[in-house]
Parts: sequence; structure tokens; C-alpha cells
Amino acid sequence: GQTPVFPRIFGHEAGGIVESVGEGVTDLAPGDHVLPVFTGECKECPHCKSAESNMCDLLRINTDRGVMIGDGKSRFSINGKPIYHFVGTSTFSEYTVMHVGCVAKINPKAPLDKVCVLSCGISTGLGATINVAKPPKGSTVAIFGLGAVGLAAAEGARIAGASRIIGVDLNPNRFEEARKFGCTEFVNPKDHDKPVQQ
Repeated sequence: GQTPVFPRIFGHEAGGIVESVGEGVTDLAPGDHVLPVFTGECKECPHCKSAESNMCDLLRINTDRGVMIGDGKSRFSINGKPIYHFVGTSTFSEYTVMHVGCVAKINPKAPLDKVCVLSCGISTGLGATINVAKPPKGSTVAIFGLGAVGLAAAEGARIAGASRIIGVDLNPNRFEEARKFGCTEFVNPKDHDKPVQQ
């Protein structure tokens, strides 16, 4: 149902170093190590001030926009023609331009090639389990898909104290790795005639 604009630079998960900052930016300085966040925070709207929501009125995920919020223009171009942004991050590039609310400052000792997965995969899965699903201790949890987000969700269920964590995936090669993140048992939907939830 979305109508994204093209051409555009994709990518939303990364780690980087601030090269420069725009006028009025005081939270960051050149040389700071950062992670992009595609669901940013303006810090002023009711959602940003709430402990229950991260759907910022200004910087919530928007796959259609493709331009900077301040002036409605792209910061990328080729031969004078615009190349559009993607979810405010466009990380499949050597340099990118982001709203300050879509950048999280991190410890400069953290290795960027490792912590980059915190900008989406780990924070999304872990946060969905601990902050949204909030499984009670001893509960049974099913995780559908054991990629980066699914493994982080399994880890969140383990931290929350779930007693059964069922990993559901079409690729049985993922099961052994998922055990390290807390999965206690596995279901491959291809092995069953009935819907997997049964």
C-alpha cells in the first residue's frame, strides 16, 4: 500500500562516526560514534514523553517521504537529479544525512562493525519481547522467524523468564544457533500438514 519514491538509497542498520552537524545541533559533535534509528525521537511530542510509546509524531517511520523533514529536499543527488532517502537513514552509503533525532550517540569504544545490529535487529526483537509482549515468568513464547530480530526476541523471552521458547522457522539449520539465544524447542512448518499454531 505504500508509494515509495525512486531512485533512493536503502539501508537502516549501521554504525558510524559523525562527520559534521547542522545548524542548531547541540546533542552531537564531529567525531561522535553513533547508531542510526529509523524511528527517531523529537523529545517534545506526547509519544516521546510517554513511557509506553516510541511512535514520535515528527520522526516515526515513513517509507514514502524520501526527503528531509526541515525543508522537504533530498540531500543526495547524481547529475543534478535527486536520489531519495529511506526511512530517514539511508545507510547503504559511505556518507548519509539524518535528522539529529534519528541518531543515538554510543560509547566510542564499542566496535562499530559489531554494535551496528543494535540499531535495528537486536533492539527491535529484544524490545518487542521485553517492552511490548512482556511475557510473564514461566510462560510459553513462540517466535516466528529466527533471523536477527527473531533471535533477539528469543533472548528477550529468556531474560523475561519464559519456560518454553518455541522457535518457528522454515530453515532447520537455524535451530542450533537459536538454542544459544534461549529457544527450547523448534517447529518447522514444512514438517506438518496442519497450521503451525495447532
